[in-house]
Amino acid sequence: MKGYARIAAAIPATTVADIDTNRERTLALWREADRAGANALVFPELCLSGYSIRDLSLNTTLLDACEASLSALIDAGESLEPVAIVGLPVRFNHGLYNCAAVIHKGKLLGMVPKAFLPNYREFEEARWFRAGFDVTPNATVRIGRHEAAFGLDLLFESSLPEFTLGVEICEDMWVQNPPSSFQVSAGATVVCNLSASNFTIGKAELRRLLARAASDRGKCAYVYVAAGPGESSTDVSFDADAFICENGHVLVQSQRFQRTGQLIVQDVDLELLSFERRSTTTFGDCAREFQQPIRCISFESKQAESLVRQVSRTPFLPRDPETLASRCWEMFEIQSNALATRMAAIGKPKLILGVSGGLDSTQAALVAAAALDLQAQPRSDLLCVTMPGFGTSEGTRDNAEALAQALGASFSQVSISEASRTVLGAINHPSATDVGSVDQLLTRLREYPEMGDVTLENVQARLRTLLLMTQANQHGGLVVGTGDLSEKALGWSTYAGDHIAMYDVNAGVPKTLIQFVIRWVANERASVWSDQDSLRETLFAILDTPISPELLPANADGQIAQLTEEHIGPYELHDFFLYHLVRHGARPARILDLARVAFNESQYDDEALKHWISVFIRRFFTHQFKRSCTADGPKVGNVALSPRSDWRMPSDARPDTWLVDVATWRASKTLKTETSDDKALY
Repeated sequence: MKGYARIAAAIPATTVADIDTNRERTLALWREADRAGANALVFPELCLSGYSIRDLSLNTTLLDACEASLSALIDAGESLEPVAIVGLPVRFNHGLYNCAAVIHKGKLLGMVPKAFLPNYREFEEARWFRAGFDVTPNATVRIGRHEAAFGLDLLFESSLPEFTLGVEICEDMWVQNPPSSFQVSAGATVVCNLSASNFTIGKAELRRLLARAASDRGKCAYVYVAAGPGESSTDVSFDADAFICENGHVLVQSQRFQRTGQLIVQDVDLELLSFERRSTTTFGDCAREFQQPIRCISFESKQAESLVRQVSRTPFLPRDPETLASRCWEMFEIQSNALATRMAAIGKPKLILGVSGGLDSTQAALVAAAALDLQAQPRSDLLCVTMPGFGTSEGTRDNAEALAQALGASFSQVSISEASRTVLGAINHPSATDVGSVDQLLTRLREYPEMGDVTLENVQARLRTLLLMTQANQHGGLVVGTGDLSEKALGWSTYAGDHIAMYDVNAGVPKTLIQFVIRWVANERASVWSDQDSLRETLFAILDTPISPELLPANADGQIAQLTEEHIGPYELHDFFLYHLVRHGARPARILDLARVAFNESQYDDEALKHWISVFIRRFFTHQFKRSCTADGPKVGNVALSPRSDWRMPSDARPDTWLVDVATWRASKTLKTETSDDKALY
């Protein structure tokens, strides 16, 4: 798939000092990686000889055999697609070096020596090897009939855009200024670490900590491969640990302590990494300040058509329940503490909140209650106001009142139906012309549904805001906004209506996550609040309620007639589009490719995906004017749309270029992968 490189890490079952066997096992895994469509393959440190050969490192017979095996590998790999990075000891200029040989299509592209030699505790590499810093600039090395660049100044640049390999070896990762820090500054997007690394308790976690940090700071992928149990057990043990990180996250990892050879494969998102480097301005600043001479060696790569990484349908949600619960806790604490801080700056204001019985106002009510607790104010200072209009259902109204009571908040009801009829009548709206009551107006709307236009809808939203702001004046209060991140992205609000508040607690929370935060509160916080049984019952009832603005009359059976997702599309799709557009700067065609992998065709066929992303793009562009004057609110995740700190876009920007990309998109028949299934990846 365009914008990705397929990276593999291999751990052969090494036999110490058996160079022929090690070569054949290395070649077998190389061929397996070729069948998997990999572009690059990384082996462990000194994998041809075995890391734990100790004084045999200096033996002429062993060194001759290693160099002969490397030459044989170069020839045997002439038809294989992946660049192979293989570890072996190499003689050079009266010394011995612990090296990574980079080979591709029958050529030795280059040889990278280990920079830092551990000589402490169980390590004694300085007994045999010389540090890579001893290699003179612009050096070359000859292995058999192959001559190639040799040194710490090498990068390997693929024909695939943004795919450049950097190489370091084991201990190089553990020092405070690793070679990879200079490699990524020079353009490396994938850093390969050939390691042996004997295992001790807790070391696996530490390796991942270092590699994740390196990939996050370097805006790169980091491939780590350690030796397996085939190494000597004289004094230490090896655990066959391999993993691939990308931008701070572990994507895939090996089965540790497996005694047979194994291969892990993952697609690395090069476009994502390129976007991260462009958008993180300090990355470029640091790269400029710490430049070193680099020799760049080119090679050709083929683009894999398929994708071998999972794509979550719900990118705002962590996949494992424990992490999801932690995120919900963090989000709730950010929201409630931010509101408490704003309240402290004002004094001790009452909180004015319009409650509808829907998800967003429920989340805002929970946050407001927690903020009052933090401020040591009574819950009665939360004034929950329900304002039934033309489409308010009995169920949502009852849920709103039950929620207020369970929280110990104050509750009042102010109907806006008659005031809405009056305003509509004043402007001669057809729904209110010659109509003497709200009931007559509702009857007319059911008979002539086309009269339920944006004017009729928005007058209700603006009247609700007028009532809330007026009550804030009356009580010396602060109007708490309820609109979430997804609604702000889509402009799904009424300008100068529910679009505005005095503080927007939900502004950074996407719709697909709000329900999980509410469920977390029901399960984790309700037990310590005023009326836990009633609160839990009410929260679960709200979670079961369809999403609706309830601005149009219910049907004859009293059921909600206006369902938001039928009008603007599924929130799971819009949150998916939002995440990849804003967080990763992705092209529409790439977002559609990812959606095609994430969502089953029985859910959304290609035309449905194109339709809904077009809706998203149009609304995202045309409703920027609402975001440009939105209220303050806390940022809670990596995607935020505040015009003051995160998303700055002119309100008259045109979406045409993005829509053309959508129109010309065609799904690849090979895109769906075995690693994506029909289950949401929470």
